[in-house]
Amino acid sequence: MADPAEHREEEEEAAAGGEDEDTGAQVAPIVKLEEVAVTTGEEDEEVLLDMKAKLYRFDKEGNQWKERGTGTVKLLRHKETAKVRLVMRQSKTLKICANHLVAATTKIQEHAGSDKSCVWHALDFADGELKEEMFAIRFGSVENCKKFKDTIEEIAEQQEKNEEKENEEVSSTAGLVLKLSVSEAKKEENAEKEEASAEDKKDAKE
Repeated sequence: MADPAEHREEEEEAAAGGEDEDTGAQVAPIVKLEEVAVTTGEEDEEVLLDMKAKLYRFDKEGNQWKERGTGTVKLLRHKETAKVRLVMRQSKTLKICANHLVAATTKIQEHAGSDKSCVWHALDFADGELKEEMFAIRFGSVENCKKFKDTIEEIAEQQEKNEEKENEEVSSTAGLVLKLSVSEAKKEENAEKEEASAEDKKDAKE
């Protein structure tokens, strides 16, 4: 008669052997996740400035400053148009809390009573529509605030020069078109005179 203990050992060995056996079967995942390309809209722009800050907007109805968000403020220059925009996203949600062009008319100044803060007006598009906003931004240091202010002023000055150059080119092109138009008109006038003269000579011979 077989020993029950030996019989149990054989069953345990068989079970263990079954666990180690590789069946070669591959279990496919129930849900297949595909990679999705995420775009930020900043792919064609170069970063001129990137800093942490806290942004406020002035509420005209309540006549008070309201916090817009804490996060990263960037100054981005488009590689083709050379236009520069200010973009700020909230640090946790990445929600856009400021998005506007830095124009030649952009004027920035220190906030009264704080050398770590600046204020300026802008036509902002953060909420999906253009709105006139007054912003205030606060940095962790005086140095960062100064760097931000100086960079904005440099960009505004450069944009003004670019606009002047564009206006000069437009004026130059308009002047060239005018000269060509006058020249063409004179040619047509001379051609008409020559034609009339030729007809007069022909009539005189007859």
